[in-house]
Amino acid sequence: MPYTKRRRLVTTAVAIALGATTLAACGSESADGDTESGPASLTYWTWTPGMDKVVDLWNKGPGKKDRITVTVKKQASGDTLVTKILTAHKAGKAPDLVQAEYQALPTLVSNDALADISENVGEAEDRFAGGVWQQTTLGTDAVYAVPQDIGPMMFYYREDLFKQYGLTVPTTWDEFAETARKLKKAAPEKDLTTFSANDSGLFAGLAQQAGAKWWTASGDQWKVSIDDPATRKVATFWGGLVKEGAIDNQPMYTPAWNKALNTGKQIAWVSAVWAPGTLTTAAPDTKGKWAMAPLPQWSANENRTGSWGGSSTAVTTDSEHQAAAAKFATWLNTDSKALNALAKESGIYPAATNAQTSGAFLKPPAYFSHQADFYRKAADIAETTAPAAWGPNVNVAYTTFKDAFGAAAKSKSDFGAALDEMQADTVADMKKQGFEVAP
Repeated sequence: MPYTKRRRLVTTAVAIALGATTLAACGSESADGDTESGPASLTYWTWTPGMDKVVDLWNKGPGKKDRITVTVKKQASGDTLVTKILTAHKAGKAPDLVQAEYQALPTLVSNDALADISENVGEAEDRFAGGVWQQTTLGTDAVYAVPQDIGPMMFYYREDLFKQYGLTVPTTWDEFAETARKLKKAAPEKDLTTFSANDSGLFAGLAQQAGAKWWTASGDQWKVSIDDPATRKVATFWGGLVKEGAIDNQPMYTPAWNKALNTGKQIAWVSAVWAPGTLTTAAPDTKGKWAMAPLPQWSANENRTGSWGGSSTAVTTDSEHQAAAAKFATWLNTDSKALNALAKESGIYPAATNAQTSGAFLKPPAYFSHQADFYRKAADIAETTAPAAWGPNVNVAYTTFKDAFGAAAKSKSDFGAALDEMQADTVADMKKQGFEVAP
């Protein structure tokens, strides 16, 4: 995606992430008192389906009372939306509110596109798990968005086939590897799972669980540590399983992958809370045969998970009504009626902890109707979400992952070399864009 040429970490919004106070003062100055100064008409860019129906609740309720009206403008997601936001911001015409994936926040912040709304979100922080809230603060005292939905990672497995082959649900990654080998020995035509080089978000979440911090900022420098020990441990683990043939090396979300799940050729899946929706269409014949468990841990005394997916609601620096926009963003992601509507109309898994076991989440997904405690267990897992450390060019790292790990998985070669390439490409791109990168 294109980036603006301004890369002054201390004087841009990233200054907040590095301990300065320039933007905090600027943001509060433009936002102070605007809910008392008259009506506010806000525009919200989002890709979430059914969001217009959720926003109607605001416009007819709290918004009407506060004279704050929100208009939804549907957009594409991912890098396409980030590029459009940056283009609009460069012209001073960004919307008041934007939906942003967590990994996109540093890119938007480093381009001065997002406002610090820490003074306008009240006690919202208490409604979210620490590791989730941290992703909207970039680990600082600033707040650049309110969490909306999350994708805590979990382990899914065919309960019937585990029983048939005498397999035990793994609680550690060492046990996971042994389970893969035991299955392959008992049924050579089957695989426990696959390593999919098409899914950089999955790999990032696994590294997050292991304690990786791919980007960190200090002073006027960024440090890139994609090849840190935690990530190298993850890469070595999965590369080893692929090389020995203990698991498959094919990408996910293909007809072949769907068939493998539906026929029992692949009997487990490392995924996230949204997996039931995917399984419903990918493996319809196996409904009621799967179960969900926590992600395996690197050591028996650990209890944490990574994230695969999720987004937030942010307020832009172009908005003339930042306090009003922050008030709506907080309502959208903490109010019980709003959260119930988001679950019903949009199918999201809420970031707010109080909503994860109420309303639409009192009953398990239809695909997992036999696992009555599905959402209670999911909420417990979500609470253990590990902190993440995103940077301003996640898209470059993800692209290199797909290319380098894709080639390594196909040839069953060294994943460590692929990780080195991912690190090198990310650092080179940051330097090219004008960031100061620590050695």
